[in-house]
Amino acid sequence: MASSQPREWTGLQQFPVATQNALHTLLGKLRNEDVKSLTVLVLGKGGVGKSSTVNSLVGERVAVVSAFQSETMRTVLCSRVRAGFTLNIIDTPGLVEGLFVNDHALDTIRRSLLNKTIDVMIYVDRLDGYRVDNLDRQVVRAIARSFGPQIWKVGMVALTHAQLSPPDGISYADFVARRSAALLETIQKEVGFKKGDPEIPVALIENSGRCSTNSGGEKVLPDGTVWLPKLVEHIVDIATSSVPAVPIDKKLIDGPNANKRGKMFVPIIFLLQYLLVIKPMQMLIKYDMHNESENGPPWEKLSKRETEVAEK
Repeated sequence: MASSQPREWTGLQQFPVATQNALHTLLGKLRNEDVKSLTVLVLGKGGVGKSSTVNSLVGERVAVVSAFQSETMRTVLCSRVRAGFTLNIIDTPGLVEGLFVNDHALDTIRRSLLNKTIDVMIYVDRLDGYRVDNLDRQVVRAIARSFGPQIWKVGMVALTHAQLSPPDGISYADFVARRSAALLETIQKEVGFKKGDPEIPVALIENSGRCSTNSGGEKVLPDGTVWLPKLVEHIVDIATSSVPAVPIDKKLIDGPNANKRGKMFVPIIFLLQYLLVIKPMQMLIKYDMHNESENGPPWEKLSKRETEVAEK
């Protein structure tokens, strides 16, 4: 994994004053909870705006974004330090190649994270997608399979390209609600969420320069939301919740030991073989031996009949 050395988080100073104040307040919440570092994993299909979102969060260009290259080609770790707090953001390659999930990319990402602990996972998709298809379901399942279903319990959804005009007859709020509900329903169904599991928050993002701004120069969405502090608020809420972070250890990467798992069933198999095969055979042999001892063997009976016939 390509990584940058921890540097001072100077990008914070590039934000408008109101945004800086909001972010400092949120960082203060982490400090009050004695959270000294935070590791955020960014996942999603290619071309949905993962790298741009990383850049927006940090306040500087740390991930390469190109109109001719829709995604980063490798896992990249960006670390920034501010007042004793360390933010680690991990940008990743797209999870789809062609029309299929790129299992090799997922495996590469997972192995590059060995011995790290994921506090928050951001699943990035586009707001201007009009339906959830089978490929979306495959990606959701693949993430749960690679990192364990627990990764979705520290997860949130970030919908990019949020500066849009909905189709005629649909309000912005209604369009966002429908898009969010469809994606969340798919995630909860595919991962197997149960009653009582944490709700997955949704944040709207507009990384492009065409995003509207308010009088203080902060980037706002069509509904008036200042989106960057809202995104960070969701991240902080997940990090300070009671849901445990997800460690990426060797067991997760290599999977359970198949040989050890099989050895557990050996005594049971032997017992079943004894009860269902060996024991019935022993009983049959004893039964035959008992019959022979009382009546004599079958060849002896035949010999007696032949003798009686000959005497007559």
